[in-house]
Amino acid sequence: MGRLAFPVRTDPVRTEDTNPPHRSAHRTGQGWRIRVGTFAATAAMLSAGMLLGAGPASAAPAPIRLTSASCPDEIVQGQTSGCVTELQNLLNAHGAGLQVDGQFGAATLYAVREYQAATAIAVDGRVGPATKSKLYATGGSAPAPINLNSSSCPANLVQGAKGGCVTELQRLLIHHGYVVDVDGDFGAGTASAVRSFQSAHGLSVDGQVGTNTKRELYDTDESPSTGLDLRSASCPANIVEGQSGGCVATLQSLLNGKGYHLDVDGSFGPQTLAAVKAFQSASGLSADGQVGPNTKAALYSNIGGGGGNGAPAPINLNSASCPNEIVQGQRSGCVTELQSLLNHHGADLAVDGDFGPLTNSAVRDFQAEKGLSVDGQVGPNTKAALYGAVTPPSSPAPGGGYAKILDVAAAEAGTVEGSARANSYGSAVGLSLSTSNYAWCATFVSWVAKQTGATSYRNTYVSGWVKQARAGNYHLSVTTSPQPGDIVAFDWDGGSDFTGGHEHIGIVRTVSGSSFTTVEGNTGNPNGGGDGVYVKSRSTNSGYDVVFIRVR
Repeated sequence: MGRLAFPVRTDPVRTEDTNPPHRSAHRTGQGWRIRVGTFAATAAMLSAGMLLGAGPASAAPAPIRLTSASCPDEIVQGQTSGCVTELQNLLNAHGAGLQVDGQFGAATLYAVREYQAATAIAVDGRVGPATKSKLYATGGSAPAPINLNSSSCPANLVQGAKGGCVTELQRLLIHHGYVVDVDGDFGAGTASAVRSFQSAHGLSVDGQVGTNTKRELYDTDESPSTGLDLRSASCPANIVEGQSGGCVATLQSLLNGKGYHLDVDGSFGPQTLAAVKAFQSASGLSADGQVGPNTKAALYSNIGGGGGNGAPAPINLNSASCPNEIVQGQRSGCVTELQSLLNHHGADLAVDGDFGPLTNSAVRDFQAEKGLSVDGQVGPNTKAALYGAVTPPSSPAPGGGYAKILDVAAAEAGTVEGSARANSYGSAVGLSLSTSNYAWCATFVSWVAKQTGATSYRNTYVSGWVKQARAGNYHLSVTTSPQPGDIVAFDWDGGSDFTGGHEHIGIVRTVSGSSFTTVEGNTGNPNGGGDGVYVKSRSTNSGYDVVFIRVR
């Protein structure tokens, strides 16, 4: 059943939390029963035994990397090991204030759940592949990332370097599927990942991050190869060793999401084969190494915008698929969406799609905070309030045609990849995936088009948008005189063929000569950090090909 994550209630009186860590800035109302603001202090007291009692401290086991074969697939309460030592160190790097003793006790459990809630992971207190990956990816106390192309970073970043430029490098390597610690220290592990990256991208393998390597690292705005759905007609019925291309890249990305550590290079080699067989064995399937219908279904079984382990895929609460009132006892994708939204507002629920007593309690807390009738039933008013900070796609679309394209796109600036809001963009193209799991820039443009009704065309591939514009279909055409509200497609490779997995697309915001700004989805934050919807500066003479698309 749905459950609030933390068993210890530390703040029975509603109080104003002036500086809640990890929470988004929009949250200014009165607090939940369990306040995030009390997390570090509570965890520290639990660790010291002030609440539950504790024996004398003992030397912690030597830390072991969580993703190594020496650590279990899931690290859970009650375990004592170097894996727990490593976990506690990582949680402390994110402000947990734990005593590092290698013992997974109540304080560590509390810290794990709080970290999961803060990073949009299903809050179950179990440190599995997703939590491990996120702990290393978010980097804790590493120096703030600095764009590698800025004057603050050297022309050639080499082993031994430290600082924000290295943090950025490590963040980009992780984005490309490599497993490195984000600690701002260019050590042997980072150097090895750089060389692997260079080899996979046809670069000189010297371990130095120079101009060409930087350019390839930042080619992350769109990777259509990993946007392919293995179950679609675009992929073979059976994907086998020796094949290459976008379907294999998707397969590798999905396997990495299940805890395997593969280079996403689109080549089905021995390591991918071994990972497929291991996954099949763990899933109770015939371990033949062939990715057929059953293996594909298992790979996609738990993907659905933060749905946790087996939770139904989320469904927009305002859709016809959800009842007018969602109430305790129901289990569905509507409840998955409800729990995700409640967590967005600070509830810290396990996202399991099951409307149990604690989901009911969270609904009532939310209703009380928003001045709604406190009945625990999620009707139209509660749905509207839940989407107040994360507005769902309107149905029907607000209209306004091409004149509203820029307004709608610009209003999304700042939306973070993997959030409930970003994940809702997939509704325009029939996807219920987390935006953390595929390239979604064209999905964002499709969503904007659906919102405005400017064109009926929808496609998750940049090449599709360019093809239809060149053909003059769907009220789309190519223009050489761009203006705000036009669509712009980029071919980073050049050649204007918009194939090969190096494309991107966005909405024109301003134009000044050869320079222009855009609103883009699935693009890097100009100030550092994860991907999302951001305003970017572009140019028609920067070494990549550009096609402007007019919608009329």
